[in-house]
Amino acid sequence: MFEPTSYHGVAFNEVPDSKNQIHGHAVAAQFGFEGGLVPGVTVSAYLAHPAVTAWGLDYVTRGAARMVVEKPVYDGHPFSVEVTKDGEHGYDAVLADLSGSIRARGRCWLPNELPVAPRRRGDRFIAADFERPLGTPQTMHRLQHSGMGALRVRWSESSELTTYFRDSELMPTPLKIEGGRHAHLGFVLGLTNWALDSNVQINPWLHLQTDSQCFHAIGWGTELIVEAAIVELFEKKGHHFCDVQVSAFRSHDDVAVMHTRLRAIYQLRGA
Repeated sequence: MFEPTSYHGVAFNEVPDSKNQIHGHAVAAQFGFEGGLVPGVTVSAYLAHPAVTAWGLDYVTRGAARMVVEKPVYDGHPFSVEVTKDGEHGYDAVLADLSGSIRARGRCWLPNELPVAPRRRGDRFIAADFERPLGTPQTMHRLQHSGMGALRVRWSESSELTTYFRDSELMPTPLKIEGGRHAHLGFVLGLTNWALDSNVQINPWLHLQTDSQCFHAIGWGTELIVEAAIVELFEKKGHHFCDVQVSAFRSHDDVAVMHTRLRAIYQLRGA
């Protein structure tokens, strides 16, 4: 097994026209950003890139991660990811821009033993004609008690976030077409975004932090069922935050493929 190593890259915003308009230049500028933000899940994938490069399919099958996005990352901007070994199969990582300013931090590791995998609750599915309520604090508190709808997502050519580099040839072998094209961590963590955004209208909003555990690699063409539950809501400095637990299961056999806890600002100060 290879050792994870530091590397340099160029950030890529694959979704400038996302429903979350913080990824577009116009809305991002209204909140004081230099341009559209590269998705937090893509930034997390950059932090996990050394793990997939070194540990291969092992990492997308059973890897764990804790990712924190501290500052925005912009499309086309060079960055570095510096890794520091932590244990036999783990490392800490920081992502910095050319000036040395740290934009995100993470820890990736392969657990000696997997935790108990979640089981499907059988949440109701979101109907095709469902009209999402505005993501106000009142709505979020109601959903915390009444529950959220489940959704179906397929890892395929029509998915968002199929790559985290503009040149897909730079992806690690298990994530390339010839390597099996398994789902990368950006897509896996993106499921948390889509679960939240499919239940409420929130725009713009910020993905901040995730604690995640993979249980099975997600092969190309796999359909997933995603269930979510709001576990905490709070306000800080005028921003409204939510913590959401999200689990994904293969639709054909209900086997869990991942479990994640997301922290997001669902309502920005002044929005």
